[in-house]
Amino acid sequence: MSNAGWLVRTLVTALALVALAACSPVYRYHGFIPTDEDLEEIAVGLDTRTTVASIIGKPGASGLLAESGWYYVRSEFKHQTYQAPEETEREVVAISFDEDGVVENIERFGLERGQVVVLSRRVTDSNIKGVSILDQLFGGLGGASAIRNLINNR
Repeated sequence: MSNAGWLVRTLVTALALVALAACSPVYRYHGFIPTDEDLEEIAVGLDTRTTVASIIGKPGASGLLAESGWYYVRSEFKHQTYQAPEETEREVVAISFDEDGVVENIERFGLERGQVVVLSRRVTDSNIKGVSILDQLFGGLGGASAIRNLINNR
């Protein structure tokens, strides 16, 4: 009888361990983002689309308007038993190019609490092109050009 009792206890323990293991979450990763070391090899203002492709490869997504930028996206999903997969982390590396195809900007974004967060940014010059300080300050008022003309005519 002791052999049968030992066998039953072993089977119950094994089933409990299998049930417990089935409840643990499984994490899956989708996409690719280059490492910081790879991005440091790219010189803002010097490298082109061709050199970026040779250093880190072409992305899975690019800008919709005239190939303005390349986007590398990596997401982490948590799969747990019968529940729908939940995205727990997302990171995006955006490399933008000017009209000549030269790297203009390298940015890394994260997703925290549903909000996009800038993690790092490398820019050669201002990303506000052709906008004066007055336009930046008063642009939302609608009369920025009138205020600028008033100050310039003093």
